[in-house]
Amino acid sequence: MRRCFELAKQGEGNVAPNPMVGAILVFNDLIIGEGFHSEFGKEHAEVNCINSVANEHLHLINQSTLYVSLEPCSHFGKTPPCTNIIIEKKIPKVVVGCQDSFLQVDGRGIEKLRKAGIEVACPILEKEALDLNKRFFTFHTKHRPYIILKWAQTANEMIAHNNYSRLLISNDSTNRQVHKWRSEEASILVGTNTALQDNPSLTNRLWPGKNPIRLVIDSNLKIQATSNLLDGSVQTIVFNSIKQEEAGSILYYKILGNKSWVFQIIEALYQMNIQSLLVEGGANLLQSFIDENYWDETRIITNTVMEVSEGIKAPFLSNAEKYFSENIENDLIQYYRRNTGS
Repeated sequence: MRRCFELAKQGEGNVAPNPMVGAILVFNDLIIGEGFHSEFGKEHAEVNCINSVANEHLHLINQSTLYVSLEPCSHFGKTPPCTNIIIEKKIPKVVVGCQDSFLQVDGRGIEKLRKAGIEVACPILEKEALDLNKRFFTFHTKHRPYIILKWAQTANEMIAHNNYSRLLISNDSTNRQVHKWRSEEASILVGTNTALQDNPSLTNRLWPGKNPIRLVIDSNLKIQATSNLLDGSVQTIVFNSIKQEEAGSILYYKILGNKSWVFQIIEALYQMNIQSLLVEGGANLLQSFIDENYWDETRIITNTVMEVSEGIKAPFLSNAEKYFSENIENDLIQYYRRNTGS
């Protein structure tokens, strides 16, 4: 099963809104096939796994066990149901990491296999299987995107100068890590001050993979048309209080005033089938997500040798549990989860 997880991760950043899935076919402890879901709209892991079996092993398929990290689908989407090929190939046993909470699957795949006389073992390493697709499961069970907060701070916990001018805190190696994070998420959000002061591009140009959908809050449409965010190179959504309009790759999305902006942005992303969100700043926006309890992970980069005497204080993170930390040169990166049950 852990090999299935390794395979599944190879589809990271390319399969959303589908989940990452890996599969292996085993005959008497010999792996005769491997596959993973590589790209949205293309064949699923089970199909790729079965199709990978060499000619000399084809006769073993109906005597083998299929291991798959997620319940096989039983519905027609971009591709036919994976349960069909499993039944067609007469695979006698299927071992499943966890059940799929997606409404069109949600136990139906397992039920279909069992009705066809196939032995199904589920769940196996369920916690790891669920964590592998935490974005997918959060989206379908909590009806919102999986939310990651990120900021960089000095050793004395400042994230910018007092006048909001840009402060280069993290080193080049850490910046590449941040671009890797961007490539793993469906969207990335900044507030008005960050957009105006830093003129960010919000792309993952330092790392291969798809750029996230750029999101920016610009209530009164102050951002100039010449800004990097409005260059049209990447799909961009501008949340504002003035207009609802599409202009090429830019969507102006009007936010109403009767609910919090954080709530309405999250609700809009759910309606647009955007499954994950990386919030990169600024301080007020990040604090709003924390205060409203809309976050799943936080990643804090601290330059351990840089201090600024006067500046903008970093957000105050509450209700958090640190689960990992690492050093990249002078930068300390700390990873937090929101406490469960909150």
